[in-house]
Amino acid sequence: MSSFTMSIPNVINFFMIAAGIGIIGLSLIQTRRAPIREDVKKYFIVFMWMILLYITMHLARQLLEGNPGSGVRIAIRTVTFIEFLASGFMTFMLTTMILFTAVSDSRARKHVRMLLGLLGIHIVLLVVSQFSGMYYSFDEGNVYHRGKLYLISNLIPFLMMVQGAVLLIRHKKQFAKRVAIAYWIYLLAPIAAMLLQAVFAGVQFVIFATVGAAVNMFAVVTGDMVSKYEAQKMESSRMETELSMATRIQADMLPNIFPAFPERAEFDIYASMTPAKEVGGDFYDYFLLDEDHLGIVMADVSGKGVPAALFMMASKILIQNYTLVARDPRAALEAANRQICQTNREEMFVTVWLGILEISTGKLTAANAGHEFPVVKMPDGKYELFKDRHGLVIGAMETTRYREYEIWLEKGSVLFLYTDGVAEATNAQNELFGTDRMLDALNGTPSDTPEKTLNVVRDAVEDFVADAPQFDDLTMLCIHYRGCDTTVGAAGENAGGNHE
Repeated sequence: MSSFTMSIPNVINFFMIAAGIGIIGLSLIQTRRAPIREDVKKYFIVFMWMILLYITMHLARQLLEGNPGSGVRIAIRTVTFIEFLASGFMTFMLTTMILFTAVSDSRARKHVRMLLGLLGIHIVLLVVSQFSGMYYSFDEGNVYHRGKLYLISNLIPFLMMVQGAVLLIRHKKQFAKRVAIAYWIYLLAPIAAMLLQAVFAGVQFVIFATVGAAVNMFAVVTGDMVSKYEAQKMESSRMETELSMATRIQADMLPNIFPAFPERAEFDIYASMTPAKEVGGDFYDYFLLDEDHLGIVMADVSGKGVPAALFMMASKILIQNYTLVARDPRAALEAANRQICQTNREEMFVTVWLGILEISTGKLTAANAGHEFPVVKMPDGKYELFKDRHGLVIGAMETTRYREYEIWLEKGSVLFLYTDGVAEATNAQNELFGTDRMLDALNGTPSDTPEKTLNVVRDAVEDFVADAPQFDDLTMLCIHYRGCDTTVGAAGENAGGNHE
């Protein structure tokens, strides 16, 4: 005869299991809607399904137990095996959850390997019990009986629970108080339920205790995560606002009103900086020292993001100030380098090309602190790299000395400056754009204004890079020298003798 009769314990068990299935079902729906990380959400969904499987198998065993037939015998053995298996997996997942909250990922993975070993032993012992009756057996009437070693069936899950308890005690500072309490409830509730079962024979309090503790843990942990998520969201919003403000401040630090000097017919200048992040480390500058001298700067700070942007702004101010005072590229770079080296605790550096153009004559005096070669185009020639001699980057050594050289620009000459974000732009095949493609772009599409010149190069870089992410800040400056009637100087003459 079937063991499932309308006795009070069985009725209580049936309704507790039915209620547990309903609660877990609602929790699964809530889990899918919870605004938490996808990996955590998937973890909880699997955990809830394990609990649902556990209590469903327990219900199936109660309904099948005592019914005759070989088919029932196979079915009841199968659901019992799954019930015990799910119990082990539930404890494994709970301990893993506690573990990854308590310690770093690298340390947690070492402990997980041990937990997996315990889980493997649990599965092997369950398989052995299926054929030996070590944990449980069924008589000829398919009635369930506990085996002599039944208590061992809970040994492995118990060891996992002990490890979880040790983690909670040892790393209690890592857990919010309410989260720690929820974990403790889940660890201790089944033990308390087993004690009750000893008093109220036949009532499966452990089922309801497991479901209640699990749902409570889910509610508390996800609630804590949602609170942290909301706090992070507010912090992220604040940081985005500050980064947006920093972007605007940085953009305003660079000359960005064009035409730059509409009253000057002798030259036309245009520049742009497109950061790889919200803020960048590249910068350009141009400014009049007096009515006949124009300072021109192109620079690239090491690193990216906010630290590079802060270093960039300090470097820009120093270089401009020392250029206005010294009126000499070499002396300005040396003075800026000394100042930066004295306060450079983070050991950052900046590459700089600095030139001073004598507007009336076309004489360009320049010095290079580890920056890219400038590009020069004479009136009847092509764009070519001017291979000047590089000095050491700014910020590396306080005693560094720099060399000056001169380039004589004729009417119609063009000077093009850039940072390594142009030459080192990378496509999906990990190929560099390079200076050869840059020169091909410049020479392939003649342009009559500095802005169009920069657009030609930018379009070529974007076509080359395609869908690959921007690797570095993209900064360019171009000056078309129109000269004046009194312009003197020899085209291409290099007084410094450094044109290699």
